[in-house]
Amino acid sequence: QVQLVESGGGLVQAGGSLRLSCAASGRTFSSSFMGWFRQAPGKEREFVASINWSGGSRYYANSVKGRFTISRDNAKNTVYLQMNVLKPEDTAVYYCAAGRLGCSAYECYVKDRGYDYWGQGTQVTVSS
Repeated sequence: QVQLVESGGGLVQAGGSLRLSCAASGRTFSSSFMGWFRQAPGKEREFVASINWSGGSRYYANSVKGRFTISRDNAKNTVYLQMNVLKPEDTAVYYCAAGRLGCSAYECYVKDRGYDYWGQGTQVTVSS
């Protein structure tokens, strides 16, 4: 079992910044790739960013590339999502997820089927 707890969401004006955190427990955190997804009202959940176990490989959705940065601190069992230059279209519930052990293909990192544990989500609202 893996427990994931997100924090850091809130209300921010367009152009502002937020940093999301996801604290993990229950499985060797440093063995897992981690990802962030989001779901806006009336839309399907979509990939935002992911990072491999060491932090040496990172992947981003085109919609956030250059504005968001994913990072991790294995000593703290925490993964972060720094979100800058936020736009109203970034409004969504953001979910942290832990990747399936042994799943290493690119699709594992960017598709939700590549993840087997999910947090409860944190709301991000960007006002115009």
